[in-house]
Amino acid sequence: MSEPEVRPDVPDRHETPAERADRNWSELLAELRVLQTGAQILVGFLLTIPFQARFTELDDYQRGSYLVLMVLAALSTVLIVAPVSVHRALFARRRKPELVRTAAMFARAGLVCLALVLAGALMLLVDLVVSRAAGRWVGAGLLLVISVAWWLVPAVLARRADAERREDR
Repeated sequence: MSEPEVRPDVPDRHETPAERADRNWSELLAELRVLQTGAQILVGFLLTIPFQARFTELDDYQRGSYLVLMVLAALSTVLIVAPVSVHRALFARRRKPELVRTAAMFARAGLVCLALVLAGALMLLVDLVVSRAAGRWVGAGLLLVISVAWWLVPAVLARRADAERREDR
């Protein structure tokens, strides 16, 4: 067995590249399980809407919005589930680091689509219940909150961690 690699950029973690790839894959799978469930429930819900009696009362803007949301919801599910296919293709080929990088890329793209679906679905709902202008404001507001929570805060935390690690060297 090879000697575990001591990584100065990862404090208190002595792991080989293979062990690190296995750990990263396990963590990514845990994240994807949460995403997959939410995305699939959302797609299922959106699929039922055209079968509701009131769907025929939607105007062209609302029907168009719905169709865009349905495409984005399906796309988010495809992207979030894509790591399974990548894993099948690379399984037992000793390509775990490549698998982790590719799966993470699909997960990020799936998150972007899911953010658009969440904000768009809320926009459509508020459009139907209150007004088109209110729907646009609320949808944009949710998109802003998602951007801060899903991308800005993690980016700031990662930058801070990197700076602290550089200072500790």
